[in-house]
Amino acid sequence: MIHLNIGSNLNSMHGSKFDNISIAIQLLIEAKLKIEKISNFYETPSYPNQKLPKFLNIGVLVNKNLNILKLYNDINLVQKKMGRIKSKRNDPRVIDIDIIDFNGQIKDSKNLILPHPRAHLRNFVLYPIVEIDPKWLHPIYGKNAQFFINKLSQKSRIEITRLKKNVNIKL
Repeated sequence: MIHLNIGSNLNSMHGSKFDNISIAIQLLIEAKLKIEKISNFYETPSYPNQKLPKFLNIGVLVNKNLNILKLYNDINLVQKKMGRIKSKRNDPRVIDIDIIDFNGQIKDSKNLILPHPRAHLRNFVLYPIVEIDPKWLHPIYGKNAQFFINKLSQKSRIEITRLKKNVNIKL
């Protein structure tokens, strides 16, 4: 399966951070992505500057029958339509869509590294994966998301909040 993580920590012309993520998912669906599952929203502080607005993130499980180049281009187009402006690393953003895992492929190119090189270190990636695909195994390490959650610092485990709110899209 294909795992995406979608985040936002800025309101936009489209509305709130919740709206940004919901609209991005709708645009991915319109690009013919077959979405299987969507996690609840998770809220975390911004990294590394926790004075910036908090992030909302969700995990998305996508059907595996996709071309990686098409997916990559579709994601970039959605981010552009949403008003994402490339800025300094870790700056606030309207939308951020990362490919976490693409059918277990291992790839390291100029534009794309698979699996996402920091996925196993990020609470906002791991918790949604446990929710929507608890049997997922990291393609390099062969361990599941719960294993990596258990390796997170206590601070990282308690500063994430699963919100009782879902993306308002029927799959």
